Amino acid sequence: MKSRENLVRLKQFQVNEKRRQLMQLDSMIAEFDRMANELEMQIVAEEKKAGITDLNHFAYPTFAKAARQRRDNLKNSQHDLAQQRAAAESLLSEAEAELSKAEMLESRDRSSREAESGGRSAMIG
Repeated sequence: MKSRENLVRLKQFQVNEKRRQLMQLDSMIAEFDRMANELEMQIVAEEKKAGITDLNHFAYPTFAKAARQRRDNLKNSQHDLAQQRAAAESLLSEAEAELSKAEMLESRDRSSREAESGGRSAMIG
């Protein structure tokens, strides 16, 4: 049953692809977190330099406002990626379940083929 072997290989490829996507999402989330932390440090430094921490103050540093906006955008993107990651985990679980089923079918077919060939050799001998 060559088709079952191909099915197992296809399912294995799909599982590996889902794992790769999950690792990529993890990497992007970590990178966004690192960038947001760097922006936070820059905001604090700029506020300290200006001596103004009130966002509504007319002299609040423009750089700090822009950095806050970028940080907030990164946090929103990070949240969106976390939702995508949850969906990707679900898809990975489904793909692993399908792979397991395909491997069990292949194993069953292989054992039945071996039983058939063993029975034939006993009849011939």
